Amino acid sequence: MDLQPPETLTEPEQLRLKTVRNQCPNSTPSPDTSGLRDHAHRPRQGERLPAWLDAVTAGLTLPWSSGVVEGHVNRIKMLKRQMLGRAGFQLLGRRVPLA
Repeated sequence: MDLQPPETLTEPEQLRLKTVRNQCPNSTPSPDTSGLRDHAHRPRQGERLPAWLDAVTAGLTLPWSSGVVEGHVNRIKMLKRQMLGRAGFQLLGRRVPLA
C-alpha cells in the first residue's frame, strides 16, 4: 500500500488500514507518524536541486568556512544534552564558558 492520504484510499484499502491499526498495540497515530505521513505527501521539489548543488559546490571550493561556528554550536548542544533537560538559559550560560 502506498503512502497516501486515507481519504484517497479505496474501500478495501481503508478496511485493510483499519485492520492493521486495530492490530497495532499503539493504534492511535502519534505525532511522529503523522509527521512522517505529512512529509511523505509533500510535493517533490526537484527544481530546487540546482540551487542546492550550487551551495554544496561553494562549500567545497570557497576558502572560508563556517566550521568554527558549527563546532561551537555542536559543543553547546552537547552540553545541553548532558544536562538532560535541566539546561535553562541561566545554567547553560554558566556552564558554556567552563567547558
